[in-house]
Order: sequence, then C-alpha cells, then structure tokens
Amino acid sequence: MSFILEKFHKFKSFIQKFNSIYYGVKKMNQDYQRDLYSYKNVKVNMGQIQSQLNSQKTIINNINEVEFQVFSQFGDDGIIQWLINYLEIPNKTFIEFGVEKYIESNTRFLLFNDNWKGLVIDGDKKNIDYIKNDVVSYFFDLQSICSFITKDNINELIESRNFNVEPGLLSIDIDGNDYWIWKSLENINPIIVISEYNAEFGLNSWTIPYKQDFVWDKKNDMYYWGTSLVSLCDLAEQKGYSFVGCNSQGNNAYFIRNDKMKDLKKLSVEEGFKNAKFSLSRKIDGEQFSDVEKRNTLIGKEVYNTRTNKVELIDLIGRV
Repeated sequence: MSFILEKFHKFKSFIQKFNSIYYGVKKMNQDYQRDLYSYKNVKVNMGQIQSQLNSQKTIINNINEVEFQVFSQFGDDGIIQWLINYLEIPNKTFIEFGVEKYIESNTRFLLFNDNWKGLVIDGDKKNIDYIKNDVVSYFFDLQSICSFITKDNINELIESRNFNVEPGLLSIDIDGNDYWIWKSLENINPIIVISEYNAEFGLNSWTIPYKQDFVWDKKNDMYYWGTSLVSLCDLAEQKGYSFVGCNSQGNNAYFIRNDKMKDLKKLSVEEGFKNAKFSLSRKIDGEQFSDVEKRNTLIGKEVYNTRTNKVELIDLIGRV
C-alpha cells in the first residue's frame, strides 16, 4: 500500500509541476500577445519613426515608395500614413469592414499612431467579442458592430453610430460583395477609399454577381471572390474619386475624392494595376501556383460584367 501511495504522490507532484509550467508558458504567451499590440511594441515605435520620415516627402512618384507594415497585411500602413499627412482631412475618423479580430487591418495603426476615431464591422460575434476585450477598445475611441454586411443594411449600420458624413478613410475588405457594398453606400463621402481587388480577374470589368449571403469558399473556390480593379475604377469615377495606385503586393486599390487630390496623379487602370505577388494556395510540393494556373480555376465561373450589366461565364484564360 505504501508503495502505491508513494507512486501516487510522485505522479501528483509531476502533474502539479506540469500544470505550473503549462500555465506559466500560457501566461507568457498571453503577455507577449498583449504587448505585441500595445504602445510598448517596438514594431509600433518603428512604424511611428518611419511615418515621420515619410511625411517629409512632399512629392512621390508612386505610393509604393512610402510602404511599411505594422498592422496591415502588407505595406498599407505606410501608404495610409503618407496620405493622411499629405491630404487635408478635417475629420480624423475611419470606417473599416471585414476586420475579423482586428489584429491585422488597415486602420489599427491609425489608432495607435494618430488617435483617430473608428468604426469596425464584422459578421462573426467571436471576432467582435475579441475586439471589445482588446486594448483598442479600452484605450481608443473605437466602436465595433457585429453584422453580416449587405447592400441593404450598410447605410443603416453606419447611420446607427452617428459618424460624420465625411470620414477621413473607408476600408472595404469583405472577400466578396466589395463592389456592391461601395456602390450601395449613400450616406458617407470619405476622402480616402481603400478597396480590396481580385487581381486574378485581370483587366476585365468583373465582379462576383451579388448574392446577399455570399461567403468566400476558401477550400473549393480559392480565387473566386470580390471584384476587378477595372470595375472599382469605373465605380470610383461615378462616385467622384480618382485612382492613385495599388499596394505593391497587388490586393488593395487606393482612391481619393476628386476635390482632395491636391497634386496627386490620377492613374489609369493600366498604369496602376499590379498582379498579386502572393498566393492563397500552394501545390503539394509547397510551390506557388502560377498566374495561369490560378486563373484557370476561374473558367466556367459566373461573373457580372459591370460595363455591360450582364452575367457572363469566364471562358478563355486569354480574356483575363
């Protein structure tokens, strides 16, 4: 019996030590994650320094010259910082759609570096709960709404939070009905609009047909989502905006309201289009798919031609 008790106590002691190590490591990870998105983060401080350096550039030939990354997926933090320092923006406010947990986003650095007021919207309650318990909701003037965005509810969602009709920046990234949502926006007139585009649609005037409950099928339709740059530029023209370029990775397009352009050069689609440098999927051997291979997956898919106002089937790869 004493032998069994001795083994039991040793096992119990082992479990206690294991738990101590496990929870210690877990706490260290939580502390690291918290600090990663706090004022003390070195990456944030470096971004602040780079923003100051970039703001001294009064003339740039291309928005890619000022790219840097803090919280954005690619170099958008730098582009945004240069634009807000260069342009006249009375209302230091932003609105961003499709933010997930708001860890990687286009506007988070606007809170940390510039103390802007913001509104973020995401359709997943877990994401919004995370945001409400994150440092951004404690230290900054950030509102967050849980709602699946449609062209029928977007204006009401924004109106419910009494945002100024001229926010400084609007960022749209919902991996689906991006074109239709911007087209439906009526009650705000932002100075800067950033919209994700699908480079695999090439120089065609295509968007996915509007479907209220569209959710990007990452497993089966990896490259079937969103809108082409051509369709976005046409829509921008209708709404009184000028296209000024894309980020260097080829996923975000930038538009400036015409009355706020100053000396920025308006670009044609051909001048500003950038192919996607990244790949959303990999081959079995780990290699990226080529542009042709990516675009071949789109053959037979339905798209809405925003110039002819008709639904088409993608047929020949040469059209992309």
